[in-house]
Amino acid sequence: MQANQARSGLAEAASLAVLKRIFSENIRYHYRTYILAGLCLALASGATAFLAFIVKDVVDEIFVRENTALIPIIAAAIFLAFAVRSIAGYFQAILLAKVGNNVVARYQRRIFAHLLALDMRFHMSDRSARLTARINGNINGIRSVLNTALVTVSRDLVTLIGLVGVMIYQEPILTIVVLLVGPLLFYLLNRLMRRLRKEVRRNVGTVSNLFGTIQETVQGIAVVKAFTMEPTLKEQFGHLNRKVERQSNKVTRLSERASPITDMIIGGAIALAVWFTASRSLASGVPPGSMASFIAAMLLAYEPAKKLAKSQIQLEKAIVNARMVYELLDVEPAQQDAPGNVDLVVDKGAIRFEDVWFGYVEERHVLKGLTLDIPAGRTVAIIGRSGAGKSTLITLLLRFFDPSRGRILIDGQDIAEVTKTSLRGSVAYVSQHPYLFEGSVADNIRNGRPDATDEEVHEAAMLANADEFIKTLEKGYDTPLGENGTSLSGGQRQRLSIARAILRDAPILLLDEATSALDNESEKKVQDALEQVMKGRTTIVVAHRLSTVQNAHSIIVLENGEVMEQGTHAELMALPKGLYRRYREMREGPSLDLASDAAE
Repeated sequence: MQANQARSGLAEAASLAVLKRIFSENIRYHYRTYILAGLCLALASGATAFLAFIVKDVVDEIFVRENTALIPIIAAAIFLAFAVRSIAGYFQAILLAKVGNNVVARYQRRIFAHLLALDMRFHMSDRSARLTARINGNINGIRSVLNTALVTVSRDLVTLIGLVGVMIYQEPILTIVVLLVGPLLFYLLNRLMRRLRKEVRRNVGTVSNLFGTIQETVQGIAVVKAFTMEPTLKEQFGHLNRKVERQSNKVTRLSERASPITDMIIGGAIALAVWFTASRSLASGVPPGSMASFIAAMLLAYEPAKKLAKSQIQLEKAIVNARMVYELLDVEPAQQDAPGNVDLVVDKGAIRFEDVWFGYVEERHVLKGLTLDIPAGRTVAIIGRSGAGKSTLITLLLRFFDPSRGRILIDGQDIAEVTKTSLRGSVAYVSQHPYLFEGSVADNIRNGRPDATDEEVHEAAMLANADEFIKTLEKGYDTPLGENGTSLSGGQRQRLSIARAILRDAPILLLDEATSALDNESEKKVQDALEQVMKGRTTIVVAHRLSTVQNAHSIIVLENGEVMEQGTHAELMALPKGLYRRYREMREGPSLDLASDAAE
C-alpha cells in the first residue's frame, strides 16, 4: 500500500511539473489575450450570478408585493444579463481559440525542429510511423491543458464562486451546510484520478502503436502484397485494435464514473436544501424570494460544479499527452556542435580515416581500427560483402554517427571539431535508397541548392539523364510528386536523386550504390555523366556492380571492417589469390551482392 501511495505521489508531482512547465512556456506569449479573456470570463460569470440574485426581486416584488412598476426594469435587467453573458462568452471563446491554435502551431514547429536536430541513432531506434502518430495524437494535449485550466476551470470556478456568494447572501447557514459535501466529493474524485492516470497513459501508447501500424503498412504496401502478408497483418492489427477498444472502454468507464458520483452528491445537497427552505418558508410565512434565489443559485451552480469535477479528469488526460510530448522534446541530440566548433574549409578535399572504430551496437564493431587515405580530387571505390563497413564509411563521413575511437579528417581538419552544417554543405550525397519529397520535380532537384536557377536545374537533370523522362511528364519540371515520388520508377527516382547531388556542386561527392536502381542502358548514360561530374572532386563510390568501379583511381576491398586490398582494377586483378579477383571470378559478370551494412 505504501508503494502505491509513493507511486501516486510521484505521479502527482510529475503532473504538477508538467503543468508548471506548460504555463511557464506559454503564458508570457499570450498574457494580454488572457487578460482580455479573463475580463470576458468575469463579465459572463457575474451575469450568471446576477440572474440568480435577481430571482428574489422577481418573486418578492412582482409576485408577492405586485409592484408592477418594477416589471420592465427587472425584465430589462434580465435581458441585459443574458446579453452580457452571451457576448462575453463569444469573445472569450474567440480569444482563447486563437491562443490555442498558436500554441499548437508553435509546438509543431518546435517538435519538427527538434526532430531535425536529433541524431540518426534516435531515428533508427524509433519507428517513424509510430513517432508521427504519437506527435499527432499528443501535441493537442498541451492546448487541452491550457484550455481546461484557463477556460473550464477558471470560468466555472469564477461562476461557482459568484453563485456561492449569492447563496451565502441569501442563506448563509444553509450554504455552509451544503458546502460540506465538497470534501467528500474531492476525496472520491481523487481516488478515481489515481486509477484513471495509469489507464490513460497506457491507452495513449497503444493508440500510437495502432496508428503507427496503419501508416507503416500503407508505406510498405508493395512488400505487404508481394509477400501476401495481409492475413498476418490483419491478425496483428486486430489484436491491437481489440486492445485499444478494451482500454478505451475502461478509460470511458472511469471517466464517466465522475458524473453519477457528482450528480448524486450534489443532487442530494440540492434536494435537502429545497426541502429545508420550502418547509421553513411555509411554516414561518417568510416571503419565498430569498429561498427562490438560493435555490436558483444552487441549480445554476450545479452545472459549473459538475464541469469542475469532470475537468479534473480532462486535465489528467491532457497532462498525460503533454508529458509524452515533453519526453520527446527532452531527448538530447547526441551530436551537437561543440561551442568551439568552426566552419569546415575545404581547400583540396583530401580525406583521412585514422584508426577508426565504430559499431551500431557497442559490442559489435563494424569498423575495426580502419585507417584509409583518400587523395584530393581522386575517385575511390569501396567494395566488400554485406556488413563489411562500406556504407558505414559514408555515414561516418557525413557525421550521421561518430566513431567510438579514432578520427576522420578533411584537409587535416577533424570533422568532429567543425560545424555539421558546414561539413554537410561541402558534400553531395546520393543514397542507395533515393528519397523524394512533396513538391514538384524541379523542387526536388533544387533541394541540392535552393538558390539554383531553372537553367541550372535543367542542366543537372540532363547530366543525370533525367531530362528526357521529365519532359514526358504531364507538367514537365512542374509536375507534383506524391509521397516519395511513388508515381516514378525506381530508376527515375534515382536519376532525380543524382541530379540533386550534381546541382549541389560540392567538392566532395559520395555515391552509395548510386546506380543500383538503374537498368544497364541508363546506368551507362548516368555513369558517363557522373564521370564528368567527378572530375576535380574527391569521390567515394560504394558499388553494387563491379563494372562501375573498374575505372576508379583506387579500389578498396573491405572485409570485416578492415582494408584487405587496395589498388587499381589492373593491380587487384593481378593478385592471383586476391579478394577482388575472386569476386570477379565468382560472379563471372558485373554484379556482386554488396548490400548496405547499416543494419549490421
